[in-house]
Amino acid sequence: MAIVVNKPIPEFDAIATGGIKVSNTSHLGQILVLYFYPKDNTPGCTTEAMQFRDHYKDFVKAGATVFGVSRDNMKSHDEFKAKLELPFELIADTEEKMCHMFGVVKNKIMYGKKVKGIERSTFLIGPDGVLQAEWRGLKVPGHVDEVLKEVKALKKAA
Repeated sequence: MAIVVNKPIPEFDAIATGGIKVSNTSHLGQILVLYFYPKDNTPGCTTEAMQFRDHYKDFVKAGATVFGVSRDNMKSHDEFKAKLELPFELIADTEEKMCHMFGVVKNKIMYGKKVKGIERSTFLIGPDGVLQAEWRGLKVPGHVDEVLKEVKALKKAA
């Protein structure tokens, strides 16, 4: 099932760092930010995680819960989270279920070879479980500010 703006997100279940269960219904009543990134401990992903970290209090104040999602395993996530002192949890989507559901798996060219990678993308889900906004194939600079602005607008509208 495809992810479509202004439609409820399909059913999913995942486990995040800290043993937190995340599903399409686990955060109803809250604004949910899911940001998909290629890999722990890479330059762009580290910068993006630090920007979400640095604005985390603003997201919480605006009523949002933030989760980072990648194909890395829980051990890698735990180390990445500790190293960067991330105040939010990371979802280990090692089987790529969420990545495929949200349509972020893309063919990329790396060192002249075709590889399957994750397209940096963020999804904003409203308190009713409906997808409110999506950003795909994005660049890190300024992105977190843009997401925060949408979260604040969504909270005002609620």
